[in-house]
Amino acid sequence: MREFRPLFGSYLLSTIGDELARVALTVLVYQRTDSALLSAVTFAISYLPWVLGGPVLAALADRLPRHRVLISSDVARAVLVATMAAPGMPLPLLLALLLLVSLCSPPFEAARSALMADVLEGDRYAVATSLTGVTAQVAQLIGFLLGGALLLHFSPAVALLLNAATFAVSAVWLTVGLQRRPAPGLADAEDEVRSIWRDTASGVRFLASAPRLLAIVGVLWVAALFVNAPEGIATPLGLQLQGTTAAAGVLLAAAPAGTALGGLVVGRFCPPHVRERLLAPLVALSLGGVLLAGLVPLWLGTGTTAFVAVVALFFVAGVGGACSIPLNVAFVQAVPSAFRGRAFGVAAAGLAGVQGLGVVLAGLGAEVLRPSTVVALSGAIGLVAVVVPLVALHRNRARTGHGDDAHVAPDVSAEGTSQA
Repeated sequence: MREFRPLFGSYLLSTIGDELARVALTVLVYQRTDSALLSAVTFAISYLPWVLGGPVLAALADRLPRHRVLISSDVARAVLVATMAAPGMPLPLLLALLLLVSLCSPPFEAARSALMADVLEGDRYAVATSLTGVTAQVAQLIGFLLGGALLLHFSPAVALLLNAATFAVSAVWLTVGLQRRPAPGLADAEDEVRSIWRDTASGVRFLASAPRLLAIVGVLWVAALFVNAPEGIATPLGLQLQGTTAAAGVLLAAAPAGTALGGLVVGRFCPPHVRERLLAPLVALSLGGVLLAGLVPLWLGTGTTAFVAVVALFFVAGVGGACSIPLNVAFVQAVPSAFRGRAFGVAAAGLAGVQGLGVVLAGLGAEVLRPSTVVALSGAIGLVAVVVPLVALHRNRARTGHGDDAHVAPDVSAEGTSQA
């Protein structure tokens, strides 16, 4: 348990700093360019490394001592983010540095997850995984709120420097708190490189050949595509509703707060058969909350009342995000142990891809439509699109007697996100 503290604490600290910086960067880009699309692209860049090279970058956690991967990643991110805070940083260079920061995320997360399994055994690991999932939502909430509060009084550069400080503190904490372990044993390097690509391809083929898995992943990806899209236009939406960029932090914090509450209630107080029945209603609640949030300005106009209503509906949409729990259970029950890592890797990479795509599309839409209209369209189109994978999942019900209903797989939606 001694090593769990720095692993858990550094994850919490860096996640708060990441979300704080994400608010700051999207606001900074919007202030410089007045472009909703560029602001959304900035928000989406952090998903790119997971899509393009997540499995390969994560393999560093098996090639090098894992404590060294963790510490080196945090040191690199601290230096890069501090550089981003330099006055007058050209926008193309700022975005390039953001991409480099995001490239540190896959190896860090892979090493952290692997070490968690090394230092915790049995039920302790299961409890720690569940705790980490809920904590990720709380950390996002704190980071978004803190980012919005800082922007009321300071420049975005201050938020970036604070983010750099979280990485620096994390690196020191990990250096002091982790044991030195050798790198896991590897075969010939060329064979290992080939096996990475071969394993990734086999994971794709496995998912493509299983109708139930395709349906599960389809629900997850479609919901994420449309529910997360409004995050990319939080800054222009805040300006529309409240006339201030600082409102973006509160708008972004609403959904993680709802997801934390929904995850606690669904994961801890609902038996497995109830969770399964709640899947479709939770998906509808998530997308319906987004739809209604986009319609609020039609009914209430702008101002404080409309802003509070939108925040409340984003919170409701976040509660619906607890649909990830029955989806994760269904996923792990449908995947043999030998394929589980590869299957989750493919699912996480695809999830990051659709989240980034949704954010960019929302930014593109906000170039020609009001931000609230884009939000409403995201919810409405999502409600229609998700029907197909939900029906497919219903038709491909799991056979009784397989799997363990109490075994909840690690939340793939926490992987690859929230890394600014």
